[in-house]
Amino acid sequence: MAQHVTTERPREGVAVITMSNPSINNHGSWIGIGQLAAAMKDAREAGARVIVLASGVKGHWFEHAWLQDLADAIEGKHTTGEGVAWYNALHEIGGTHVVSIAAVSGDCSGGGAELGWACDLRIAEEQALFAQPEIQIALTTGIGGTSRLARLIGRSATAEMVMLGRPMTARRIYELGGVNEVVATGKAVEVALQWASMIADRPPKALAALKQILIDNDDLKLSDALANEQRLFQSVANTPEAIQTMRAIQRRFDSGESIRNVYGLPRGSK
Repeated sequence: MAQHVTTERPREGVAVITMSNPSINNHGSWIGIGQLAAAMKDAREAGARVIVLASGVKGHWFEHAWLQDLADAIEGKHTTGEGVAWYNALHEIGGTHVVSIAAVSGDCSGGGAELGWACDLRIAEEQALFAQPEIQIALTTGIGGTSRLARLIGRSATAEMVMLGRPMTARRIYELGGVNEVVATGKAVEVALQWASMIADRPPKALAALKQILIDNDDLKLSDALANEQRLFQSVANTPEAIQTMRAIQRRFDSGESIRNVYGLPRGSK
């Protein structure tokens, strides 16, 4: 069986998972997505707290489902793997004990883009295009390309993407709030690893609780979301690590340090 996914561990707590299937330009074959899901699970169980999803195929990040597999699955024919792999991958991306960063180094579309929308953070190279082209394939989105995307970039922009089926540039998606940073060609993984390193050093219990708040907020009305946020705050604040850290931080402010020294400069500052 061909292996389309590799894992690297550049430092403790961080895993870089790369999909490389150049024969089909990183379209999501069922076998490839199954390997991706398995690699994320293995990395999490081995102690990764931040996972960077990367591509080894120039010009492509994760593209839409390989249409041969998709058509065969619908008709009940043999496929390269199991269709449930897509949901397994989304399950791993959505887990509270791992922060996921999409290092988008090339075009992404359809189901591949949907995996990117599910990630916690997205770093995109300036030449990358994002597309939900399902309407041009006589399909609808199926795993978040409308529902999740609308929560990221708004209803109007999502309607444009899914109803016209045309791609948007990384810069436009950034302006709409769907990408955290646009970087130069060839820099997505490098910048994603910088972010991953910082996140991996954050207190794990607080990090997991913050991700849970973000997840829950998508489904709760504001009053319930606020109550849930306070509940999770209390579960973290009443730990020895939190109390010790609070006291240490306050001592730094009391000694005259500025917020810039304690928490760091804003992104983009020199």
